Amino acid sequence: MTHEEPVTRAHPFDQEAWEERYRSSQHVWSGRPNGQLVAEVADLPPGTALDAGCGEGGDALWLTGRGWRVTAVDFSTVALERAAEHAADLGLSVEWLPADLRSWLPPASYDLVSTQFLHIPPEPRRAVFRRLAAAVAPGGTLLVVGHDASDMAAGVRRPRTPEFFFSAAEVASDLDPAEWEVVTTDVRQRGGLDHEGGHSTVVADAVLVARRRS
Repeated sequence: MTHEEPVTRAHPFDQEAWEERYRSSQHVWSGRPNGQLVAEVADLPPGTALDAGCGEGGDALWLTGRGWRVTAVDFSTVALERAAEHAADLGLSVEWLPADLRSWLPPASYDLVSTQFLHIPPEPRRAVFRRLAAAVAPGGTLLVVGHDASDMAAGVRRPRTPEFFFSAAEVASDLDPAEWEVVTTDVRQRGGLDHEGGHSTVVADAVLVARRRS
């Protein structure tokens, strides 16, 4: 799962449910890269990148267009097929991998590992984040972004499942200080659109940026 999750009901982290969601709409996401990715990565020298939970590929295509060699993973084959079509239209080459992040073990190390809005129950989420952190190469960057729990109190349309939310500090607490420099554990406000794509609202992102020590 990736990008903003606008629904208020709890969504199962179930492959077929997401396949159906993608099949039922011409596009689920905007196609634009996530703003926190752009903010944190725009000035990094391109290298290898892992986009974990890539959805329809907005982030992966943006990275590839900037010279990154991208592996993009999602468990929705419908989303990956759509992403691959967009890549072909743009003349971009991305490695698209169908895999369930709850059990998938990254086969390589990457200069950038990014996961955006992966909201699943705490135990599998913590295990996923640990595996993704282990896939960051020495000197590389880990970027984890999620909806901050304050969105619920602010009345933003979010799943009413508090356990699906996490803080950047919570993710950072699992990183060994001997191996990692934690650059940012922020809550950042930004403008967003409502569920109908209309009125602007203010939403909050939990943002972790960490660099693996060389």
